[in-house]
Amino acid sequence: MKIISIHTKEKQLIQKALKQNREAQQELFHLFSPKMLGVCRQYVKDMHHAEDLMLQGFLKVFTNLAAFKHEGSFEGWIRRIMVNTCISYLRKKQPIEFTDDDYAFNEQATDSLENTSVEDIQKLIDQLPSGYKMVFNLYAIEGYKHSEIAEKLQISESTSKSQLFKARKWLQTSYVKINEIKNADK
Repeated sequence: MKIISIHTKEKQLIQKALKQNREAQQELFHLFSPKMLGVCRQYVKDMHHAEDLMLQGFLKVFTNLAAFKHEGSFEGWIRRIMVNTCISYLRKKQPIEFTDDDYAFNEQATDSLENTSVEDIQKLIDQLPSGYKMVFNLYAIEGYKHSEIAEKLQISESTSKSQLFKARKWLQTSYVKINEIKNADK
């Protein structure tokens, strides 16, 4: 089967990379770098910084490859390293602010996302305040639970939940405003 041969090839590449085989490391990099750049881009607006973080993440991957226990997916393991690398970078760059401010939110956003490009959605996510963005990415995109987010970001679960709620409302409000502007221009 195709799935088994891909999994076997990945395992072989990992084994070779553990022995410092540069071709195997390069092949693993080329195999996973597009997705991992996307992961880093979710956390960092600037593409150049995202690329730098991805490269730092891959350095950690290859440095700590022996720690991968072949439990779960290799891609998931790499993804966790990328997320942690981005969070560390953002913490060092400036403290992540988890706000308690209540913005004026619309209760309902009725517009659909049918005619919205991925780039437009990413631009909206990029505009989120840092705490909102971090929790939104970890929960909605990475699939972490609030307890895991709380531990990872050293905040309470209730802070994680409120930041996610506020992020969603902020995105809805912003999306409605953008659509109103687009429709007014027509």
